[in-house]
Amino acid sequence: MNQDYIQAADWSIIEKGFDADRVKSSESLFSLGNGAMGQRNNFEEYYSGPTFQGSYIGGVYYPDKTRVGWWKNGYPEYFAKVLNSPSWIGINVKINGEQLDLFTCKKVENFQRELNMKEGWYMRSFIATMPNDIEVEVKATRFLSLVKDELGVINYEVTPLNENVEVQFSPYLDSGITNEDTNWEDQFWETLKVEAVNNRGFITSKTLKTEFHVCTFMHTELLLNNEKQNVDFSTEKEAQKVTFTYNFSVNKGEKVTLKKLGGYVKGMNHPNGNLIEATQDLLNEVESHSVEELLQEQADAWAQVWKMSDITIEGDVKAQQGIRFNIFQLNQTYSGKDARLNIGPKGFTGEKYGGSTYWDTEAYCLPFYMATKDQEIAKNLLAYRYNQLDKAIENAEKLGFTNGAALYPMVTMNGEESHNEWEITFEEIHRNGAIAYAIFNYHRFTGDFSYIPEKGLEVLIGIARFWQQRATFSTQKNKYVILGVTGPNEYENNVNNNWYTNYIAKWCIDYALENIDKVKAEFSSDYERISAKTNITSEELEKWKAVADQMYFPYSEEHGVFLQQDGFLDKEQTTVADLPKALRPINQHWSWDRILRSPFIKQADTLQGFYFFEEHFSKEELEKHFDFYEPFTVHESSLSPCVHSIQAAVLGRMEQAYEFYLRTSRLDLDDYNKEVEEGCHITSMAGTWMSIVEGFAGMRVRDGKLSFAPQLPKEWKGYSFKINFRNQILKVEVTENKTNFTLDGNGSMTVLLNEKEVEVNSAVKI
Repeated sequence: MNQDYIQAADWSIIEKGFDADRVKSSESLFSLGNGAMGQRNNFEEYYSGPTFQGSYIGGVYYPDKTRVGWWKNGYPEYFAKVLNSPSWIGINVKINGEQLDLFTCKKVENFQRELNMKEGWYMRSFIATMPNDIEVEVKATRFLSLVKDELGVINYEVTPLNENVEVQFSPYLDSGITNEDTNWEDQFWETLKVEAVNNRGFITSKTLKTEFHVCTFMHTELLLNNEKQNVDFSTEKEAQKVTFTYNFSVNKGEKVTLKKLGGYVKGMNHPNGNLIEATQDLLNEVESHSVEELLQEQADAWAQVWKMSDITIEGDVKAQQGIRFNIFQLNQTYSGKDARLNIGPKGFTGEKYGGSTYWDTEAYCLPFYMATKDQEIAKNLLAYRYNQLDKAIENAEKLGFTNGAALYPMVTMNGEESHNEWEITFEEIHRNGAIAYAIFNYHRFTGDFSYIPEKGLEVLIGIARFWQQRATFSTQKNKYVILGVTGPNEYENNVNNNWYTNYIAKWCIDYALENIDKVKAEFSSDYERISAKTNITSEELEKWKAVADQMYFPYSEEHGVFLQQDGFLDKEQTTVADLPKALRPINQHWSWDRILRSPFIKQADTLQGFYFFEEHFSKEELEKHFDFYEPFTVHESSLSPCVHSIQAAVLGRMEQAYEFYLRTSRLDLDDYNKEVEEGCHITSMAGTWMSIVEGFAGMRVRDGKLSFAPQLPKEWKGYSFKINFRNQILKVEVTENKTNFTLDGNGSMTVLLNEKEVEVNSAVKI
């Protein structure tokens, strides 16, 4: 834990007291999104202190030319940048001609932010004493509509406290923005048109190179004591900005409010030439609605989300707050409405990492979306990769692979690799395995095999071809080896025979072969289509099988464990317990060379394989590997604590499982890795859900049935959640002495509870 200023609350994220040193962290933590757009929680009014300004639009990106000191063949030509988009939230405020700026105020009292996760809105309030000694009370409410996902709403209230004043509101749109994260300081946007019609402003712009067209808009109204005012205002249009200015006399104790509707209408959804007309239609639909009506609509929409995805925890407010924060951010980032979108590692909270898709989606996020939403939404995530299969084949071709071998990118927006660190781009090839595993996981959970003959088998064939070509036969070992890789542990680069990579490569080939046989036998027309398209032959399948059957796995007889890679025992076997806290995280204190030579593990690596393929190993084998590797693990990847929490729970080590759960659930709220100001760790938040459902509740799918082995942390009195399993919704409630199951709707379901069958009937609570 590196910060502790967020107030504990069941349904809200609350900050009390203004501290300029916390502003950037809070901008991340209080971020808003609705699946189509999002923004860091920047102040609406001008702020001269340190800040990280950011508004983002789903699917809109820029191919920033790769910048490296030494070009290597195969490098991606660009790094896909998540774009800071034109800003619509700005409202400059002056009181008697003095700029309201919290960084320069004489005093800021009663400062509070609240992110209400239950209803999906944010509120900030304070009393400020300005340099001219005027005291004003300010309350700003903001939300991004789940119902109309092109729309955002701001309600900005000012009440003078010690004298009558002249208030000036200057709401504006600004397309002259830059990215925090850029290789060459390029301009990413071109402003096409700045317009104002009555109390509506519009800026149409497009991204350079990719030519995404967007209309950024605002609609403004002024109210006094909640009554709409018909007042004159001035309009100023500049090359990249449009500003309305309202001047209004306000008596002491009266409340003047600026209502601002804004957001983005994009060419991905409308013809580029009709964006302003589409925006006008949207505003005509919503302008007569009060903020209160729009807030109620928002609350109702979030109630439907929470009805299925909520996890309740009794007796531990911080744990409850943590899981709801994670679930809230996941639903803000990806709604499933648009199959073209995916789940970026920072979502709408920052620009770091770039890209919209990592292996995180398949390895960590898919289980959450499968279980808390309709299975079609999960299928969309699989189809996203199928739709980019041709690009994955191109990526492999650039590296010398042939015959339709597919290498999915580590980072992408459109299927092309866009990550420019060589040890990731060329070597972290285990990502291919997560794509195949997601297909297996989807079928196992939903029981829906149709995706495999329709689309999935082509993906599996491309991936198997890659692994067969990537493996090398070692005459010394008389086995196939995979050389020069980076496993999930990114604190080891260019190693030979990373166990996890070799294991998942073998599994991918075996799984592809299994499904080829099944599709050939049961879906002959699909098989004929796929066979003709891929030119698969029996001779090629024999080559695959030889690689899978003779794959090499490094093993230590001395320790009785699979080795993370061939040279792991050559390292000085120093554990994390020997690391001074002052040197953590090591990636912020050590040189990369020192990290690579150390035994320290960034995240679950060998144990990641034991998590995916739990049924392949005994509990005793898991325990031996957990005890060997966890002491070396620094958990400096957000993806690490959840896997360890699940495995500690399997081993009955609930105290350790709970500690890992707190770390994953409050990773950002407590800033464990000292980097939250850059944005939140969105994809790893799904691991928090997994820690409870798969860890504490022990949920698995066994022979087509849900299986549970519930345990309760001693800090909790109970917990509950819902699972949408094969179109039946099961509620699970765990207390100290009992586990209850309730089934929605008609019908029944057989579940396993501690390996015993239980029949759950919709009419009876078990």
